[in-house]
Amino acid sequence: MCQFKPVTKQDASRLRKYYKTCQYGLCEYSVGTKLMWRNTLHPAWAEIAGCLVVRNTIDGQTVFDYPVAGPEGDEDAALDAIEAYCLERGVPPVISVVPECKAPRLLARYPYARVSNIRTWRDYVYYREDLQLFAGRRYSGQRNHIKKFRTQWPDAEFRRLTAADEPVIQQFWQDYEAEFPKGDNAKARDELGLAKRMLRMVDKPWFLAGGMFDGERLVALSLAERCGDTLIIHIEKALYSYTGVYPTLVQTFANAFGDGCQWINREDDAADRGLRTSKLQYGPAKLAPKYRFQPQNELLQHVDAIPALQTERLTLTALTEADIPAYNALVLDGERNRWWGYDDVGGLGGPVEERSFFDVARRDFEARQAVNFAVRLDGKLIGEAVLYRFDCRGGAELGCRIDSAYAGHGYGTEAFAAVADWALYKVHLSRVVAKCFKENQASYKMLSACMRKHGEDETFFYFEKLV
Repeated sequence: MCQFKPVTKQDASRLRKYYKTCQYGLCEYSVGTKLMWRNTLHPAWAEIAGCLVVRNTIDGQTVFDYPVAGPEGDEDAALDAIEAYCLERGVPPVISVVPECKAPRLLARYPYARVSNIRTWRDYVYYREDLQLFAGRRYSGQRNHIKKFRTQWPDAEFRRLTAADEPVIQQFWQDYEAEFPKGDNAKARDELGLAKRMLRMVDKPWFLAGGMFDGERLVALSLAERCGDTLIIHIEKALYSYTGVYPTLVQTFANAFGDGCQWINREDDAADRGLRTSKLQYGPAKLAPKYRFQPQNELLQHVDAIPALQTERLTLTALTEADIPAYNALVLDGERNRWWGYDDVGGLGGPVEERSFFDVARRDFEARQAVNFAVRLDGKLIGEAVLYRFDCRGGAELGCRIDSAYAGHGYGTEAFAAVADWALYKVHLSRVVAKCFKENQASYKMLSACMRKHGEDETFFYFEKLV
């Protein structure tokens, strides 16, 4: 079971164990982004199968970063754990900010998925040498601005920032706010507050920070983090009154900290027109995509309504309101259901009312999380078959229970086989699984007649049927 804990500054060294060698090249795969935006992303982390798994909660929705593998990490096992976590909670396993190099793996993993790649969130990634040299005609503007800066402030110099520079950093923020062109923009003010908080961590070993000084006055600063072969720039701020200071900062920072990296990532533009114009002027080598995968189950794709299935003796159809008394009797038969494996009453999360179980079944199908079939003999409900726990990878679990008055006649096997075939050949699943308690010999016999046994543990026998 995944045990997530919120990301804090105290966790940074554990996260850096994975991020320092991570080659995804996206800003989300860094300590700086997790700390700076933790009140927005609400990141929580766990180590699973030798991988770092980060769960985020954005606007109430749970989404996961793609796992970051350590030296012995198993990405597939980590993805399995994410899917199991989501399955238990009835939420889709959304994998977000997926780097381009991992997208094919998820496309192969999920038969159906909604995939997006929004322009707004793509990172601007530059060749390190381009920002160090500003060579060629396309960078003539940057060179001219740097020349103006050097002409007007010939003694300005770049220095690494440390904890001892706290007073000059605080003075810089005062000077910056006096010139801040977006003071009436709430989003920009919030980002500025986050930047200030981050600069209090210049002494942390995972951050690289430096600034341009005019004498003892700090006039520009930047904070970055090296992840794999990418230098990720988290913060760039400069006093607008110093003409040409921004390209000068970009170049000097790249020269100071870029060696050993192939790429420099200056993050996304958050749809800010001014940022977009500026970042494009520096000639990015690529706008790194961030794919969002939301796997879909087969019910969403192929099942508009619960069909009628016909066997030799039985009819299987959707539950109706007329079935409510018989359905309640079936669900509340404690003796019959002691091997069912699910607490129907406890699963309600509230008191039992006349329509409770019927409404749960109806809502589950409306959300395409499950299909509850009424098993009918001569039109009368004598049991149910439930196809549920869709894993979004072509598999689902099937369960069946028959009223005690009709037990021992093979109705369970007949209904179970019909729904399994429908699931495999009409819903287009590739795998149907089932389990039974080891003490439940009747279910063991039924499942053995329909499926292949493929494992056991202390509690259950497990079965599957594949196509």
